[in-house]
Amino acid sequence: MTNNTTKLSALIEIFLVSFRLGCTSFGGPIAHLGYFQEAYVRNKRWLNEQAYANLVALSQFLPGPASSQVGIGIGIVRGGLIGGIISFLGFTLPSVLALILFALFIGQTNLTDAGWIQGLKLVAVAVVAHAVIGMSQKLTTNLPTKALALGALVLTILWPHQLSQLLAILLAAAAGYLFMHPNATSKESANVNIAIKRRTGVICLSLFFLLLAGLPLLRTLIDNPVLAMADSFYRAGSLVFGGGHVVLPLLEREFVPTGLISQQDFLTGYGAAQAVPGPLFTFAAYLGTVLYGWQGGLLATAAIFLPAFLLLIGALPFWTVLQKNASFRKAFAGINAAVVGILISAFFIPIWSSAIQSPLDIALAAVFYSLLAFWKLPAWFIVILGALSGFIL
Repeated sequence: MTNNTTKLSALIEIFLVSFRLGCTSFGGPIAHLGYFQEAYVRNKRWLNEQAYANLVALSQFLPGPASSQVGIGIGIVRGGLIGGIISFLGFTLPSVLALILFALFIGQTNLTDAGWIQGLKLVAVAVVAHAVIGMSQKLTTNLPTKALALGALVLTILWPHQLSQLLAILLAAAAGYLFMHPNATSKESANVNIAIKRRTGVICLSLFFLLLAGLPLLRTLIDNPVLAMADSFYRAGSLVFGGGHVVLPLLEREFVPTGLISQQDFLTGYGAAQAVPGPLFTFAAYLGTVLYGWQGGLLATAAIFLPAFLLLIGALPFWTVLQKNASFRKAFAGINAAVVGILISAFFIPIWSSAIQSPLDIALAAVFYSLLAFWKLPAWFIVILGALSGFIL
């Protein structure tokens, strides 16, 4: 009974922490990783910096919403498969509900020009800067790793393609494997408890490919608009690297030219998705609601996030085994260094470039960073302070 009570309390804690993050994590996927590091690594200590960096690297390898996959992975580490599902629900629920309600009731409201949005962008600058500095201190401790981080930064910032991040990671893995000395890898253990069997992983990977191939076939055989919508969202979630910003043009091509959704409605929803916290993939909830009501919104959300679940659960058992291999650890040192460079690149474009527009913006971002890094104020408090500052100023 005591063991069951402990598991239940752990699951409740996972939901509460992830739900708070879902209500306060503005700024897109890279900003979310900053919020996650602050909450899960620095405050809760559910995993260490090295394990967190490895989980971030895995999410960069896999297609789908990177920040959501990291959140699911942390939930699995803390509470098994059920913990992963609960972590996902907590982080995703606030934005799904907000976008469904927006589609139903206030579809013509323009949120993107509101002053508080600018304040939240400045908070994202501070949170991501804090996360990048912390990770760089752990993962780029010598000249080879600093060089790999620099290379990843240069590649991804000069070639802003959805595959540039994957290429940077693959090149850094090869360089780490070939040239990194075993003693140069991090001495901090990255071993975490992943309670997923290899058989479960194989089943999930098989189901992922079965749905990817089977849904388009069913769509041609069965003339059902709801099935067609589910196929569109599942394929979007399966084939996109680089997070939510990349999936938006894919969805536009699926729904606007066919006349299912007007260009104006699509752009209105896009603005709303930028204005709410949580993962940008929840834009699917808005589109599904416009098409088929709130039931369509829930189905679209499930369809676009299902590939992320199947791929992560399928990859984790093999990923954790590989980390125990000495050669793979050398490659992993290169991968983690590349992740630092990728995060720095994303920090400047789009987070810094879209938020910093005046000397006042720089001043406010510096204040928010100082409150977070030096005064150790919680991120949720700084989010509220940023929104109020943007609204007033």
